[in-house]
Formats: sequence, structure tokens, C-alpha cells
Amino acid sequence: MAILGFVNVRKLLLEMAQHHCVEVVLKIAVETLADISSVALVRIWLIEAGDLCPTCKDNGQCLDKSRCLHLMASSGKSLLTREKAWCGIEGSSFSRFPIGIRKVGQIAQLGQPIEIHEINAREKWLADPDWVRREKIKGFAGQPLICRDEVLGVLSVFTREPLEQGTLDMLRMVADHLAYAIANARAFEMVARLKQQIELENAYLREEINEAQSFKGIIGQSDGIEQIRKLIRMVGPTEANVLIYGESGTGKEMIAREMHNHSDRCAKPMIKINCSAIPRELFESEFFGHARGAFTGAVKNRIGYFQAADGGTLFLDEVGEIPTYLQSKLLRVLQEGEYQRVGEDSVRKVNVRIISATNRNLHAEIQAGRFREDLYYRLQVFPVMVPGLRERKMDIPLLAEHFIKLSSKKMNRPRPRLSEQQLKRLIAYDWPGNIRELQNIVERIVITAQPDQVLQELDRSPTAAREQPPARPAVATPRQVLTERELRDLEKANMQEALRRTNWRIYGPRGAAKLLGLNPTTLISRLKKLGIYLPRASEEDSPP
Repeated sequence: MAILGFVNVRKLLLEMAQHHCVEVVLKIAVETLADISSVALVRIWLIEAGDLCPTCKDNGQCLDKSRCLHLMASSGKSLLTREKAWCGIEGSSFSRFPIGIRKVGQIAQLGQPIEIHEINAREKWLADPDWVRREKIKGFAGQPLICRDEVLGVLSVFTREPLEQGTLDMLRMVADHLAYAIANARAFEMVARLKQQIELENAYLREEINEAQSFKGIIGQSDGIEQIRKLIRMVGPTEANVLIYGESGTGKEMIAREMHNHSDRCAKPMIKINCSAIPRELFESEFFGHARGAFTGAVKNRIGYFQAADGGTLFLDEVGEIPTYLQSKLLRVLQEGEYQRVGEDSVRKVNVRIISATNRNLHAEIQAGRFREDLYYRLQVFPVMVPGLRERKMDIPLLAEHFIKLSSKKMNRPRPRLSEQQLKRLIAYDWPGNIRELQNIVERIVITAQPDQVLQELDRSPTAAREQPPARPAVATPRQVLTERELRDLEKANMQEALRRTNWRIYGPRGAAKLLGLNPTTLISRLKKLGIYLPRASEEDSPP
């Protein structure tokens, strides 16, 4: 008997040619063939990279673990339920087949069809003889899916009636059209994916060009900035994940960009994500993308930030804002380099370097249960501390001059010149908003061309009262001359007392560095030199 009627074949070939999605093409093929009364089961396997080798039941027989047959579509009818059956592919004991093993594997290996007119349930090649007897299976036909001399996979059909002469030829025609439909759908999917990725990359590249024009490199000559440059040259060329600490407006993104530019990934884009600006319910979709129909409003497939950054760098700004439920999925990407789109079962591979930034104390977030400790250690392979502007005041004149040039050109305004007295007023200010606040002040100076009037705003700021430090008490003269060792012991005791008074806090206005009048990085260096280590339980090695 002919298991494939002319009407069914014509309908199948027309429908397969109309769709540009592999998943849809495969579903149409198996469901159309399974609707034929004498057909018990239709399955399609495609050759993909080996992924479940350690748990595969045929692991011992598989010689080439780099690739195998993946079950991609299945449909049939059971005699027991009289309804559709075996439609799922996840969890099936036949979800993977080594190439060359059993009939399906032999078809893929040799690229030749196999047709069995009368199946004997006692034959050794059968994986489940009981199923053959229970479902009264009589015939089997398997065809390789070949496109341009490449075997893409295998189409197999089990029937409840013996196969007639010519069935294999008819199935060959279906398999040929199916193979080309799969190849075309893959090409369309790749074009759509690349187009979407290029559009996203172009948007980010345009933004990067604008920012590169507005801030070329890291400006400054202070010890803190020189230390930052040294760290960039050291860790930039590596693949290590970096966690950048610093107050808002200190230029953490610029440092991340310099890290990316010094790496082997510099030819690819650095995709930045402001984690605090993403609505909670859209986090997963933004990070990993979504499939069409995954939720209300998902009218088409969309790639996520991870796919857009594949081969490049992903910058997670304000990483402490990532919801706890998503942190485990982010951890999976960091550990295994794979993720799933929202609404998809398939697992995707990705290769990205993560650079993160935060102005939060992540140790405190971990203690409060708002941040995963294992994720913290994955992100902080190499920590970088960015000093606030008040800790690098010698850089303020250079930054002010840079912003004046930039703003004058952007706004087509004459370039004002700041007097020495006006620069001193900028240096004396505390800058709670750091570089971002300085840039805003300079832009107002360029717009108004009245520096003194704009600088008066600094006197009225909430931090003006903190700008002038209290008068320092007179230094007590020692009654006796101290030896070098006694001086070191005195310095060590003084630092320990400062740490106790500040509850072992280093950064911030209430930190030990502020109390001692030292740069935080300088204090950390001296603590190590003197052998003073912060207690593990209350360590404060990040700025608030």
C-alpha cells in the first residue's frame, strides 16, 4: 500500500516551502505524515554538536562525540489511546542517537536509505521490541536528509501495514524537499539573526562613537588614575571578569571601555546594560531574548544582550540591581557559557567577557540575601576601585579644560577661560556628584559665559558646609626622640585605632581613609605593608 497519497504529498511540499523557520517546517512534516492512517510514528533527527555525552545511554558505543543525531520533531498515534502520541522530544530516551548506531545512525553515516517491508519483533536492531508488538508495527522506512551533498539528518517512518513497492521513492522525494526546506529555513533564520544583531550592534556602535568623541581616554595624572591605567594594562588583555567599584559619576563605564579596548575582543562591540533601568518583569527577555509568542506583545523573535555581545564584552552597570531570581540564570551563563531564550527549549551557546560595575557594598547585599555569593565571586575575579573626584583633585583643572573644549564645540559657543582663582574654587569643592557633576557645571559655564555666577551655585550646594575642613589641631611635639621601629609601631597603632572608630570602614566620608587624610588606595597599601588585615566578617573592601 502507498502510505503517502498524492494529495498529502502536494500539501506537505507546498506548506514546507512557505515557511522560513526550521521548527515550523519540521512540525509540519511530522504532523502531515502522521495524519496518514497507516502511519504509527514519524520522527526527524538532525545532526548537531554533541551535548549530552556524559548522560547518553549510548555513550559507550559512540566513537565521534563531537556530533550526533538530535531528535528535533516527533508525532504519531497510539493504538492504546487512539490519540496523538510521542509528540514530545524533551526527555525521550531516543533524543540523541550516535551516528552509525542502529538503523537511524547508519542512515546518517552512510547517507543511504533503509526500507524494511516486514518487521520481525525479534530482530536485534530494534531498540524497543515490546513497543513494536504492542503497537503492531509492520514496516519501517528511513531516508537521509541530504542538501548539497551534506547529510543534515534522518527522516524515519514506522507503519502498521507492510510497505509497498515505491514507498521509498515517494519518501525520498519528501526527504529531498524537506532537506532543502531545512537548509533554506536555517539560512533565513541566520540572515534574520545577523540582521537583528547588526542593527543592535550599530545602535551601540553609534552610541560608542558619540561617547568616544566626548571622552577620549582616561584624563588625569593623579596617583589614583595612574594606578587605574596600570590595572587596565595588566588585566585588559586577559579574559578575566572584572568588577569595578566606585561612586556614581566616577567614570566606571569609561574604565570598562578602556578594559575592552585593551583586550583581544576590541574588534567586537562592548554592549552596556544599565541594570537599574530595566523593568523587573523584562530582565530575562532583555538579557537572553525571547521567541515569538513567548508572552503578550512578543510579536517576533528578539535577540538579547548576551547574543548581541557574543565574541565581545558585556558591561553590567549597577550589577547589584539584578533581581535575585535572575542571578542564578546569569551564573549559569558565566559557568557554562549557555542560556535559553524566553519561550524556547533549545540551549544557545555564547562567548562573552563580563565587566561589571556597582556603587553598592555587595558584601552587605550578600549578608542581606539580596545578592548571591557564588555570583559575586564569579564577577569579582579582578576588582578595581575607582577613586571619587574629591580624592583626585589635582585632575580637576585637566578635566575642566577637557569639558570646556568639548562643550564649546558641541554647543558652538566661544571657549571661556577660567582664572586661577576660579580653578581654585573648583578644586576646593567636594564634588559629591563626581565627574558627572563637574561636567554639568562646566557646560553651564560655557552656556552662560559667566563662570563666577555659575560657581556661586557651589557655595549654595548642600555639601558647601563640608568643603572647608575643620582647623587641624597643633601637632604635639614628642618628649623624646623615637626610633624608626617605634615610629612604625605608632603609625600601626594609629591606623588600627582609626579602623576601630570607623568600624573597619575604609571608603566614604565616614571611612578610615577620610579620618586619616589619606587616599583609600594609599591606606590599603599601607595596611598591607604594616600587616594589618581587615576582619573577614566585617570586611569593607568596596566603596559605599
